[in-house]
This record gives sequence, structure tokens and C-alpha cells, in this order.
Amino acid sequence: MSDSKKHTHHHDDHTHDHSHWSDMDLKVKTLESLLVEKGYVDPTALDVIVETYETKVGPRNGAAVVAKAWSDESYLERLRENATDAIAELGFTGRQGEHMQVVENRPGVHNMVVCTLCSCYPWSVLGLPPVWYKSAPYRSRAVIEPRAVFSEFNVEIPSDTKNTVWDSTAEMRYLVIPERPAGAENWDEGKLASLVTRDSMIGTGLALLLSEVSS
Repeated sequence: MSDSKKHTHHHDDHTHDHSHWSDMDLKVKTLESLLVEKGYVDPTALDVIVETYETKVGPRNGAAVVAKAWSDESYLERLRENATDAIAELGFTGRQGEHMQVVENRPGVHNMVVCTLCSCYPWSVLGLPPVWYKSAPYRSRAVIEPRAVFSEFNVEIPSDTKNTVWDSTAEMRYLVIPERPAGAENWDEGKLASLVTRDSMIGTGLALLLSEVSS
């Protein structure tokens, strides 16, 4: 089954810098360099902090959304109808999270999110965007050869699975609802959230297996 893509960027309305480094990226890197140069910041400690917010602290919001969607069908319906409002029910609001849509993985269908023009990303739900998400290679290759990208993330997608690539914009950002692993049907929301990774909510990963988390 051939892969499909969704491209909905509106070039005239898009206000982001479309180069590899946005204005904000450059400002942050400049400030970081100055602080390191003056000895105010330990670059190693800074890397640890950023990594923590990218992969652990930030994505907890999204994991809570997914866990509730897995365990509460009425909430999942509200996400489908108006994801922004449904996510706000859990207290997750703010800039970069105003225009949300959920896309659901299921047997035979796998979704992945990219921003081909810059790095639109739902900060209020997933925290800091990873460096690779903003990189030019990911932004181009996710659309052209998604299966190669999956392979580089060590994700195996069945050959007969349809891959849909969603192109985030300033007007619409996406949250992937990964498939719930078998055996977690009776888990509460707290335990379910432990199965959800940042990458699984972008589509470059899968939810963890039960054996991969502590019981």
C-alpha cells in the first residue's frame, strides 16, 4: 500500500523563518554561548537539563492525554471533535497548543508528524521540540521516505501498513495517539501514561511494551 502525505502549509500566512535555524534558535544559541563563555553555565549540565525537558518532563502532558484517550471513549470522542478544547480540559493550554488535531494509529494505519517548512510543534503538550525534529534532513525525508526514517528510529512498520505524514503548520498542530499495547486493557491512566513516549506521539516511535516498564 502506498504511503500518503498531508500538506496543508499556507505559505502566505506562515511567519516562521524557514531556514534550518529560526530567529529564536539563533538568539537562544547566542545567549547560551555567552553564558558558557563567561562561566555562568556548565554546558554539560545544560545538555542534561534540555534532554530532560525534551524527553521526560515536557511529554508528560501528552502522555496524560493519550492515557485518558485510551481509557475513556467519551474523552477520545471529544479529542476527535475538538482536540484543543479536550486537551485544555486537562489543563494543558498555551502558546503553540492552540490549534490541535489528533490522528490515531491503528492496525494497518501509522501516522507521523513533521513540519516541512520550519518546526511547528505543540509545546504545551509535548514540551521542547527535539533537535532532530527541526533538522532539514528530517523535515524533507519524513515526507519523501518515511519508512527509511522509521528504520533509523528502530521502528518496524508492517509492509502492508499505510503511512500518513501530517505537515504541521502555525494553523494546525498534530498529536499522534499511538496504539495501546496488548495487555494494558485494565491499567489505570497513571500506568498507561508510562507506556507513552514523546516519539510515539510524533509517530517516529511506538508505545512501550508492558515488559519495558516497571509494573
